[in-house]
Amino acid sequence: MKNVAFHNLGCKVNSYEIDVMQQMLQESGYNVVPFDAIADIYIVNTCTVTNIADRKSRQMLHRAKAKNPDAIVVAVGCYVQTDQEAVKKDDCIDLAIGNNRKKDLAGILAAFLADREDKTLHDSTIIKINEPCAYEEMTLKQTAEHTRAYIKIQDGCNQFCSYCIIPFARGRVRSRRVEDIMNEIQGLAAAGFKEVVLTGIHLSSYGIDQLREETSGHVGLIELVEQIHGIEGLHRIRLGSLEPRIITRDNAQRLAALPKVCPHFHLSLQSGCDEILKRMNRHYTTGEYYQSVEELRRIFTNPAITTDIIVGFPGETEADFEETMQFAEKISFYEMHVFKFSGRKGTPAAKMAGQIPEKVKSDRSSKLISLGSRQQEEYARQYIGREAEVLFEEVREIGGKQYQIGHTDNYMKIALAGDVNLSNCLKKVRITGFLDKEIMNCISMD
Repeated sequence: MKNVAFHNLGCKVNSYEIDVMQQMLQESGYNVVPFDAIADIYIVNTCTVTNIADRKSRQMLHRAKAKNPDAIVVAVGCYVQTDQEAVKKDDCIDLAIGNNRKKDLAGILAAFLADREDKTLHDSTIIKINEPCAYEEMTLKQTAEHTRAYIKIQDGCNQFCSYCIIPFARGRVRSRRVEDIMNEIQGLAAAGFKEVVLTGIHLSSYGIDQLREETSGHVGLIELVEQIHGIEGLHRIRLGSLEPRIITRDNAQRLAALPKVCPHFHLSLQSGCDEILKRMNRHYTTGEYYQSVEELRRIFTNPAITTDIIVGFPGETEADFEETMQFAEKISFYEMHVFKFSGRKGTPAAKMAGQIPEKVKSDRSSKLISLGSRQQEEYARQYIGREAEVLFEEVREIGGKQYQIGHTDNYMKIALAGDVNLSNCLKKVRITGFLDKEIMNCISMD
């Protein structure tokens, strides 16, 4: 029995895919060991979203070969897909598998092991992702985290934001069949999972590739959520990152009619300045974004709105950044993920005039993070003294005491003192205050 070790870089979609790849190899008779152990095979699921991600991918591949020079080192995923020439020249990589071939990992690996003399990186393992291709069906049966399961429902992106390489790494939008999604979630619910998180490269585009002249019966994201809602044993449906334009009044009302849908919406913003949004090639304005948030707040009771914002995009002036600060203040997010712009080789933004000095980007990032921390505290403070339902996920020691840690449906992190493991339990609690700046304390009401 061969020992295989996995390492994942990047997004939730990558995390889902590496869980399935690990599952496939275990079913094929491999023994999975930690990545820092001596293994016969090392598999690195790579990321390419930034130049830094590329570098980290190479570092992990080289670290694996240094750990065991006789091991087979397999590079999988986005870095492989976007920089095939560099991959072919890298002596530490024995086998390269691009996106949309991950489902074939076991077979590709078996063929490679059967003919170790052929050290050529076959082009057949790296398809031309930008040509039309089908969704790569992969089904998850179990994960290490037995409370929340990430479910990949689509791949690819048609947006072509000026800073983003992902359409070239993942290809065009491809949606998963409803039957396959339902079967996977039904299996996970039967196995005890209480919450699923729907995810994809561009989640809001689910179903657009399946539109035809005859649109009756078409299933988009909202229709899919309505079908998932009927699965027995499932308690929560959480949506991954959404484009603001999908939040219309009708869609918000349909989601609010489904009690299992979590009132937590991650609407990607990227900038609060319309001029910068235009340069980013984002397909909405701040006015449209604000309207989407207002629709959610009109229909849901105090939903948690979270977002991503990039600071220091080429050409961003102090006035532009101030617009973003003012817009973020106006929206009042529960959480902001703030990123400093990093020019990704191969994207239009990397070549744009007006590149911003690193110190300026750092200063702007600090200001926005500070605003985000204040807004997060203000949102959470509203819940002190209120009751909530928490799905507990892990046991953690904080300040010398044992706590059960979980999340409310609006994704506030909650701690309950005690050493009885409550993982995968839903419990009613009363929130009593702050344990620290990110975790709320509570007492049990059960």
